Amino acid sequence: MKRNRTQSHAPSMYRRAVLDAFRKLDPRILAKNPVMFVVGAGSLLTTAAFLHELALRGWGPQASFGGQISLWLWATVLFANFAEALAEGRGKAQADTLRNARRDTPAVRLRDGGKTEEVFASALTPNDLVVVEAGQMIPADGTVVEGAAAVDESAITGESAPVVRESGGDRSAVTGGTTVLSDRLVIRVTQEPGKSFLDRMIALVEGAERQKTPNEIALNILLAGLTIVFLVAVVTLKPFALFHGVNVGVVVLIALLVCLIPTTIGGLLAAIGIAGMDRLLRRNVLAMSGRAVEAAGDVDVLLLDKTGTITLGNRMASDFFPLPGVDRATMIRAALLASSGDETPEGRSIVDLARSQGADAAMSATTSGAQRIPFTAQTRMSGIDLPDEQLRKGATDAVLAWADSLGLPGMAAHHAEAQKLADAIATDGGTPLVVASTVEGVLGVIHLKDVVKPGMRDRFERIRAMGIRTVMITGDNRLTAQAIAAEAGVDDYLAEAKPEDKLHLIVDMQKGGRLVAMSGDGTNDAPALAQSDVGLVMNTGTQAAREAGNMIDLDSDPTKLIEIVEIGKQLLITRGALTTFSVANDVAKYFAIIPAIFVASLPQLGALNVMRLTSPESAVLSAVIFNALIIVALIPLALRGVRYRPRSTAHALRTNLLVYGLGGLIAPFIGIKCIDLLITALGLV
Repeated sequence: MKRNRTQSHAPSMYRRAVLDAFRKLDPRILAKNPVMFVVGAGSLLTTAAFLHELALRGWGPQASFGGQISLWLWATVLFANFAEALAEGRGKAQADTLRNARRDTPAVRLRDGGKTEEVFASALTPNDLVVVEAGQMIPADGTVVEGAAAVDESAITGESAPVVRESGGDRSAVTGGTTVLSDRLVIRVTQEPGKSFLDRMIALVEGAERQKTPNEIALNILLAGLTIVFLVAVVTLKPFALFHGVNVGVVVLIALLVCLIPTTIGGLLAAIGIAGMDRLLRRNVLAMSGRAVEAAGDVDVLLLDKTGTITLGNRMASDFFPLPGVDRATMIRAALLASSGDETPEGRSIVDLARSQGADAAMSATTSGAQRIPFTAQTRMSGIDLPDEQLRKGATDAVLAWADSLGLPGMAAHHAEAQKLADAIATDGGTPLVVASTVEGVLGVIHLKDVVKPGMRDRFERIRAMGIRTVMITGDNRLTAQAIAAEAGVDDYLAEAKPEDKLHLIVDMQKGGRLVAMSGDGTNDAPALAQSDVGLVMNTGTQAAREAGNMIDLDSDPTKLIEIVEIGKQLLITRGALTTFSVANDVAKYFAIIPAIFVASLPQLGALNVMRLTSPESAVLSAVIFNALIIVALIPLALRGVRYRPRSTAHALRTNLLVYGLGGLIAPFIGIKCIDLLITALGLV
């Protein structure tokens, strides 16, 4: 069960967010957000005007009005800073947990001649060999070169169940700060000093390396442009007002500017991006940058490995097919005996299936003196040598070649029948294994089936509804790949795939204007992961793979790529929805402030005062208060994100305009009117 790392940190997280909101008043930090920088500058000017009025005439209606405007403008900046700080705070709470796992642990380093010495982890350098016994903490990131052991990675992944790390293969990478629970490992250090995986994780979750995405930069430019336009409009409003005999003060003009510029989305934009990365983090996925999260939202092709992603991973025996004229019980007995020395998952599944279908489990026990032949990658067979018979089980071509070499009678007919059965199984998406005997020749074929994970077809239907094409990648032959692809419901497949084939496929798709996402964990996946727009790497993967991708799944669940795409789309939808709401808000505020400023000299503008606000002062103050409070009201939505549902772009646009566009127009009319009634009743204006 996963631990909720942020729940216990909630009180301190909010306290830190409040403090960070004030810290972010630093002009150097505010300057990164043009909209909030203008609001901050306006707050300073209104504060100066308030203090000047207070010093010149003392406390009065004018000073009270200026002071309240100044207070709410500062609140607007602080609320925006709080939204960003709260989004960052979730990552900082996660970083605190990770930091507890990072310590200068002792290490046992292997020297030449097999001698060992005790050093601290900080003294280790790449290619050093260290020995880690049961109960000891792994001192640095590395690769297992000897041994196999259960490792507790809960400090990294939040999962209490241990995982197995062993030399060779794609489960050899280990992370500093995790603990060996059993046995002994010899690890080759791969990390540079001060650049451990844990260090990089801490930097990522704290947001230290979060860079703005291209869309976010473009939106910032647009918001800055709108701010400049409204700034020019407000500045030119002063002489226009004087021409009509209206003396508009600096405080009112600044209040007008702040209400007209897109402060809502300007205040929430950073929080939306950070929250997107945090939603990934809560699913135990580390995104190397906001760019990767956003790219996931634009992905239109998903490349998925078959084994372990679409299928359960281990092929399982599903049926026995004896050749014509061969007794089924005889064939099953032979399969059981020939698999008795095969310790692979496939071999064990054959034994289990044979016993479940009535093969006498005691038969293998009565074969005293028999020599069991284990399965090897070289022979691609396993078997048993009895005193009067030899039995073999394995790949079709390997077993048939073995039988041919013995010159068994009737082999030509047996060969043809076995090949026919094997081809039928392969066409059905299975893997055929042939069973043969030195006494009776070829006996039959075993059907091994790659089991598709439950619910995969429904998940692919959901992906297809997003407009995303799915491609299964496998090293299996074309017939097997075609059958599995049809059963799982993927759109296409790449069979007999080599590393260069994956890379070429991605490059060709990208040349066609497509954005590609891929998951992988092996060194052979590294080139394709580096080339893909979204490369999801399993934490159990090799060092090369982890360096190549731009996302790391700490749970090592390849199917999580589907959730990542949904989170990316949710980020884009949330940003679009709140931008629409913010722009619509600004349009509505015209009807509050503009008529209030000029209604005295231009009575015709009274028709625009549809809210029937009490006075010019209450209209301006109500609009400023609403402008500040709406940021607070939208913080939960910015952090949680707008719910994503698979649908067409046209339907999503209509929903966006109807809910957030129309809602953005209506909300200010209701909110400003209610605030106007309240502050009038309280005598604040």
